[in-house]
Amino acid sequence: SGPAPRLRRWRPNATAGKGVGEVCAAVVEAATKVEDEGEEDEPVAEDRYALGGACRVLAGMPAPLGATALAGGVNFAVYSGGATAAALCLFTPEDLKADRVTEEVPLDPLMNRTGNVWHVFIEGELHNMLYGYRFDGTFAPHCGHYLDVSNVVVDPYAKAVISRGEYGVPARGNNCWPQMAGMIPLPYSTFDWEGDLPLRYPQKDLVIYEMHLRGFTKHDSSNVEHPGTFIGAVSKLDYLKELGVNCIELMPCHEFNELEYSTSSSKMNFWGYSTINFFSPMTRYTSGGIKNCGRDAINEFKTFVREAHKRGIEVILDVVFNHTAEGNENGPILSFKGVDNTTYYMLAPKGEFYNYSGCGNTFNCNHPVVRQFIVDCLRYWVTEMHVDGFRFDLASIMTRGSSLWDPVNVYGAPIEGDMITTGTPLVTPPLIDMISNDPILGGVKLIAEAWDAGGLYQVGQFPHWNVWSEWNGKYRDIVRQFIKGTDGFAGGFAECLCGSPHLYQAGGRKPWHSINFVCAHDGFTLADLVTYNKKYNLPNGENNRDGENHNLSWNCGEEGEFARLSVKRLRKRQMRNFFVCLMVSQGVPMFYMGDEYGHTKGGNNNTYCHDSYVNYFRWDKKEQYSELHRFCCLMTKFRKECEGLGLEDFPTAKRLQWHGHQPGKPDWSENSRFVAFSMKDERQGEIYVAFNTSHLPAVVELPERAGRRWEPVVDTGKPAPYDFLTDDLPDRALTIHQFSHFLYSNLYPMLSYSSVILVLRPDV
Repeated sequence: SGPAPRLRRWRPNATAGKGVGEVCAAVVEAATKVEDEGEEDEPVAEDRYALGGACRVLAGMPAPLGATALAGGVNFAVYSGGATAAALCLFTPEDLKADRVTEEVPLDPLMNRTGNVWHVFIEGELHNMLYGYRFDGTFAPHCGHYLDVSNVVVDPYAKAVISRGEYGVPARGNNCWPQMAGMIPLPYSTFDWEGDLPLRYPQKDLVIYEMHLRGFTKHDSSNVEHPGTFIGAVSKLDYLKELGVNCIELMPCHEFNELEYSTSSSKMNFWGYSTINFFSPMTRYTSGGIKNCGRDAINEFKTFVREAHKRGIEVILDVVFNHTAEGNENGPILSFKGVDNTTYYMLAPKGEFYNYSGCGNTFNCNHPVVRQFIVDCLRYWVTEMHVDGFRFDLASIMTRGSSLWDPVNVYGAPIEGDMITTGTPLVTPPLIDMISNDPILGGVKLIAEAWDAGGLYQVGQFPHWNVWSEWNGKYRDIVRQFIKGTDGFAGGFAECLCGSPHLYQAGGRKPWHSINFVCAHDGFTLADLVTYNKKYNLPNGENNRDGENHNLSWNCGEEGEFARLSVKRLRKRQMRNFFVCLMVSQGVPMFYMGDEYGHTKGGNNNTYCHDSYVNYFRWDKKEQYSELHRFCCLMTKFRKECEGLGLEDFPTAKRLQWHGHQPGKPDWSENSRFVAFSMKDERQGEIYVAFNTSHLPAVVELPERAGRRWEPVVDTGKPAPYDFLTDDLPDRALTIHQFSHFLYSNLYPMLSYSSVILVLRPDV
């Protein structure tokens, strides 16, 4: 086929005052003119270039950052303020596997640099090529500089990252950290969205399902063609629709290295809270893997979102902008650290990494360059990938002052009494301000995990601009204690049922700013919460030191899964009690994958490192324990059928009335273990909800309603299927009749540790 052509460098002409598109057109036009005139251009590299067709090196443009496909070629732009020299490194997929750069394009500091952005335009065909960068400059970790020309680093703006193709399998030579490179985009998209549009549900109407993508279908019992992938999960979306879920919160799906621990142990990074690149979907979560330079992975993620939307399910991403996989000074140089460490990370004066994340480093979120990067990333996932919102892991880090904080540069003037140092919590964090007021992100769901590993706890106080909601950790803690019968929490429990107005009302927020949950990925599952008093984390390899010690759990009388029948019955009641509480509380309910059938992790409350059945959704167990699954499905449906259980604002006395064992007489004393309320509802008329968390049964007097009678719907004290009385239950009328002597007297008996829901019906 003959020798491959060399890259040729374009000599710049005047393009001042032109826009990006005009300049790129001028670049191509000028380069074509040079070629037509037969002028000899300066060769860039002596090595043969591995591509077909003519390729030339042109000046390029500094915006947008990343690799951008344009007419005639690709523009590359990357920020690096400290670099004294830079080079674009191009790879074929084969050369990347061999850890060999196919072609290296040195960038001219005069022609290929504008401000602190290095840029170049490669005219020609770059299909099926990958790229990275070398940067030269100061390598002095004691000063925070890691510019090392021996490293080829990933562009922070790369839209797909290619390294290993198969999940859990090292590269050649058992290398867990092979060379990585970014995908070079095409000027066109091959994906058909089929008219997909954002669902834009009001947040008050959401029922959120926290899901691990790989774990959802990886178990053999899922019986899907591509287990553990986006396309595998698509085949199970109908299950989520039947469950009553209308929003999936995906645990991290950005590119990460599941083998990052494997150099020293057999542990896997299963959860994925260790991001390598924030623009790239996790290629090993896809059936195509690294095929087609990662484009198939992008399309598979899009397919998942599109198919979820078809079923009326929104998709929220769990994003980890608090730290990256590069760790501290002993961690690898992959991307941000080798591009501009002092910009992207919070550093102490001698180069030490601040560790507010508990994972070795802290992303420098409120630095001007970094906050623009984060906003660009969020915009990309909304506009290009069609996601509906974001849950921000350890979001309090995003409110901390950046390294070398200077309020003059941030706000344009000094702040009176300003004593802000690196990491100081800011009242008006610039990043949160930018995200909250960004025109493209308007209407997108924004959920903060309002704490961090550095001790900053902001639940109810996160800077919000009236658009941010929060994982309500206080709801979790109060509900756990009241349901297990701890004294002193009746009043706090009532606040939780109302959407936590003590946290959100004074700041101008609404009940739906509270994301209510009892269990999540970290901590006990719902089944383990009622089975274990202690954590059992020895399989994690840290001598049981990891994971939360204060779980507020109760084993219902015996430790572990093997227990007396009476204990197991109580555990079933308690799981239902927690789920009833979630579904009747104002705010947004969220529950964790598998809790709907009682998934257990054997008392391990920190399963971040297990790629096994411990973290896999057990489709076989779902069928085995179908009673709880049925109950959860019916409760989510009941919530949607009740207008009063998802209010726009906090309930008032006009529609909500509190009760004790007698109507209108609530007991808020220290030793109260009974909370009940009635709620007027436009669809149901009125509902009555009661929780008896005492070890003693109780007979409850119901509110009198002339010409109406109370009819039981839910009673967790009864065995399935009588725990939820559906209209199609064969002996429903007989079941209700058995309690008629109580109901005729406006009474209802409640078992210990039980909850009930009754609905007001016409007395006929």
